[in-house]
Amino acid sequence: MRKYLIILLLCLGSKAFAQDKYWQQYVNYNIDVTLNDQDKSLKGFETIVYKNNSPSELDFIWFHIWPNAYKQESTALFQQIKNDTSRVKKLDKYTYGSIEGLNFKVNGKTAETEPHPNPQYIDVIKLKLKSPLKPGDSVTITTDFKVKLPSYFSRSGFADGEFMICQWYPKPAVFDKNGWHEFPYLDMGEFL
Repeated sequence: MRKYLIILLLCLGSKAFAQDKYWQQYVNYNIDVTLNDQDKSLKGFETIVYKNNSPSELDFIWFHIWPNAYKQESTALFQQIKNDTSRVKKLDKYTYGSIEGLNFKVNGKTAETEPHPNPQYIDVIKLKLKSPLKPGDSVTITTDFKVKLPSYFSRSGFADGEFMICQWYPKPAVFDKNGWHEFPYLDMGEFL
């Protein structure tokens, strides 16, 4: 009898676990970008199709504009490096970087953005949607952008005639069952 009770509990537990339906947002990128090796910049245009596969309506989408992590010394990236004695020597000589020229449109209409409330997160912005994005619906988001590359001191930039470029285009933050993950770009680890 005990053996059957354990099997029954395992089956019920598996069924309850299976009902916790997994979902993830769908994001499709089309990016046209050019590297200008003379002024050490990228110039591009991006089209994103963002499909809401969540059970929630979305009034906004957090966007990572991570090149702004290199814009000034008050960013979370600089603070992380400055607070780690093993990495602070990276900041002996450097030039700043940034992203500019953003003009977000959602389904062809100009969209408003607002900064993140944390002043160290100038590399995260909120893209406001004019109408809620319902579960199962999609929007098309476009923007121009220009990235001024920093000198290389942390995973992205230029040095000695070479370019090491990562996290250079505007992209939506992860939204999952735990909500938004709109964290800043850091010297070690921003992936989720």
